[in-house]
Amino acid sequence: MNAEIIAIGSEMLTPHRQDTNSLYLTDRLNSLGVTVDFKTIVGDNFAHLTGAIDTALSRVDIVILSGGLGPTEDDLTREAVASVLKLNLKRSNELLAGLHARFAKRNMTMSPNNAKQADVIDGAVVLPNAHGSAAGQFLDTVYGDHRKLIVLLPGPPKELKPLYDTEVRPRLHAILPPRFIAKRMLRIALVPESTVDARTAPIYKTYEDVETTILAHNGEIQLHFQCANSSMEQAQARVNEVASRCEQEMADDVFSAHGESLEEVVQLLLQLKGVRLATAESCTGGWLAQRITSLPNSSRSFVGGAVAYSDDLKSTFAEVPPLLIRQYGAVSEQVARALAEGIRRKTGADLAIGITGIAGPGGGTEEKPVGLVYVALADAQGTAVKKLSLSGDRERIRWWTTQHALDMLRRKLM
Repeated sequence: MNAEIIAIGSEMLTPHRQDTNSLYLTDRLNSLGVTVDFKTIVGDNFAHLTGAIDTALSRVDIVILSGGLGPTEDDLTREAVASVLKLNLKRSNELLAGLHARFAKRNMTMSPNNAKQADVIDGAVVLPNAHGSAAGQFLDTVYGDHRKLIVLLPGPPKELKPLYDTEVRPRLHAILPPRFIAKRMLRIALVPESTVDARTAPIYKTYEDVETTILAHNGEIQLHFQCANSSMEQAQARVNEVASRCEQEMADDVFSAHGESLEEVVQLLLQLKGVRLATAESCTGGWLAQRITSLPNSSRSFVGGAVAYSDDLKSTFAEVPPLLIRQYGAVSEQVARALAEGIRRKTGADLAIGITGIAGPGGGTEEKPVGLVYVALADAQGTAVKKLSLSGDRERIRWWTTQHALDMLRRKLM
């Protein structure tokens, strides 16, 4: 079965509020084997809302609506669902008494407009809300010639989440046929999205029962595989099969076959091989060290490093000869090499990374433009230097530099 989530509220159509409930609901529905095919955000407009509900009912089995169950004039969810289904709303004396009791407990007088929160759609099961005044509703009904499940939930996450878990999930679990969704993700560093697709599409397109999605994200490509089946073992086997074939095709470009981040993979390799790492960073300002030390137990393999922005501190912290800087410039292959080799000597590390570059937006020249970066990797056998010509704003250039540095480390350790 498939589902659509409709988030209701004009505030979510502004830059200031986001719909986070749909992420939570998608995860919970997937755990029941339900795929979410659509997510819709609708403002507090009756015509727009009834149109969205009608469209959703025409294309999915389950419709979950969040928000619009409050007491004000723009809370229209109950009325809109009833209108689309051509059902009446009836005021529940039990819910009304509960609302009065809720206000009385707080020594408050209930406003007359709160009474609309006691309106229940004909045939709906009331879902008690222990964390707020807006009760949910659950309808198992027919729309056209098809069975439909419709759920109305309050918008505040602190109310929606426990209400879904305690009231909605058990009902869906009892109704839905056994179905499981298996997932896998491959993560690939520094390969263009088009290249990944050209190489893997001939593989994943042969698996019609596996949904494949390619995402470009911060210097990596993610290949997401998802399969639904009445058996989790069969679903997982299909996902594993296509993922393994794509991994074989992409070979060493794949840095993770089970979702680990690049820094997690590097840390694992460092610790497995008993290798200690140090860094000397200029344009990245310690971002590489931050990514490495964001993980627990990083002290087992990361001995430390230096943020050497000024020329003087490049010499003080990483023993870069001043003459080298004057001769070649701070942004040069020679200085990157000296940074890596110097911090390695200074710290006694087995491996060291040196980074220097121009992150912008200013400071570039025709000879050395913004985005020119050198990354050096030094060990006892020698030093390799990678020249990068990166584009984008300052943050993008700095992030991609750390991505290149981590991938250099990964490939070296492999």
